[in-house]
Amino acid sequence: MPQNAGLNMSLSLAFGLLAFIASQTVPAQTGDGNVLPGRGQRLSQESMKSFQLRSVPTGDLKPARAGWSKIGLNNESVNANTVQAYDTVPYWTDQFIVPGYDSNGNYQTSWPYTMVGTLPESGRTTTIKAPIVPLTFIGLDEHGDIFRDPDTGTRIIQVVTPNILKSVTQSPFFEPSSYTSGTGQYLDNMMRAQFWDRIHGGQKDSNWDNGWHNLLVPSIKTARTIYVPFGKLYYVLNADNSCCAFVAVDFSALQTLLFPQTSPADNSTAIGAAELAGDITTKDIATFLSNNVYLYTGDISTCCEGAFHSYDYEPGTSRNGNRPRLYVLNYSPWMTMGILFNNYGDVGAMSHEMAELFNDPFIMNFTPWWQSTDPAYGFPRCMNILEAGDVIENFVSVPQIYTTLTHGRTYHVVNVANLSWFAGESPSHAHLGAYSFPDEFTLTTLSPPNLQPNCSNAP
Repeated sequence: MPQNAGLNMSLSLAFGLLAFIASQTVPAQTGDGNVLPGRGQRLSQESMKSFQLRSVPTGDLKPARAGWSKIGLNNESVNANTVQAYDTVPYWTDQFIVPGYDSNGNYQTSWPYTMVGTLPESGRTTTIKAPIVPLTFIGLDEHGDIFRDPDTGTRIIQVVTPNILKSVTQSPFFEPSSYTSGTGQYLDNMMRAQFWDRIHGGQKDSNWDNGWHNLLVPSIKTARTIYVPFGKLYYVLNADNSCCAFVAVDFSALQTLLFPQTSPADNSTAIGAAELAGDITTKDIATFLSNNVYLYTGDISTCCEGAFHSYDYEPGTSRNGNRPRLYVLNYSPWMTMGILFNNYGDVGAMSHEMAELFNDPFIMNFTPWWQSTDPAYGFPRCMNILEAGDVIENFVSVPQIYTTLTHGRTYHVVNVANLSWFAGESPSHAHLGAYSFPDEFTLTTLSPPNLQPNCSNAP
């Protein structure tokens, strides 16, 4: 991903599960072909069949904002204590000890990390507001008017419907569902499972625990509109010619339209408007939700990247003691089952990003270099940051998705690696001695130890 030097944020991607790329460039054709000539916007239903899963390295897009301190990705001089001076979501810090090498090849054994909530030993319940900001995407034509499909006259306006909002608020992020570690919210059970020994007084199989929880409370906020310039949006109409089964937006354009471009933020962008309206605060975990809107970089042949977690970095005010403000958030599409990928749907994208956000809210939890490899087919992945979903995203022979039921509906959430896997702990300190959640059998082996940068010495 290219660096966007004018970006008013500290953005880091954890695309993981939903980072897709076309297997071949979509050709320009006439009539009902893939792309209408001279339009540069409409795709055929057939074109979506070429989109396939692929990984996007987390560090490809670097946060940049002239004159501002950077606390996020690719800044390994930062440690977990740095964020103490910030006004942001509830968090706690700790470290694990394991030999490894940083990005520069320097040997170290102490790896600090920061996570959402409170220390597991505290026994406290942390309740965090989780505002959901629906995003309406409107495609514009060459004249700045709403784009109309040249064949049907359909206006390209993609909205998040009330049914989608209801489905999200009733999803496993906010309603209880069942896991081997207990019944409750997906993210709460993820955190409890990976720190099972710490909430059970060191007894992994104890029937007693200290009552530690991290809970989310959703609320629907004012919808915000993203006006996408001509040439920066592609779409596929629904079978009834309504808008739209699928929308792809240029990622650089979305950055500019979503994140504030001034300091302090004004209301000209979706995030800036939500901040100024009080719809999201520094104490929240916000979701900016779309309806099947994916991302590409540069041209449609790179489609599609799916979702990311990040934060908007704003200056402090006298009201908060002039502490810089970090608005922790994620951008995720609702995925209609069967539109693109039969194995993924509904909140699959959101679960990947929210799991990584809970484990690494400020994108600063560096780890020893690790490599995860599909047990049957290979496909190794190499990184050095605590991105829990990325460990498993390239697996084919074992499940990436875990299905769970709430309100009579089956939802699809991702399997993720827990902290013991990154820390190289054997046996794992997590529930059932597992390295993954919710499916304890998705990840059964540790990364090769003592890997050099970019896993150059991996076996």
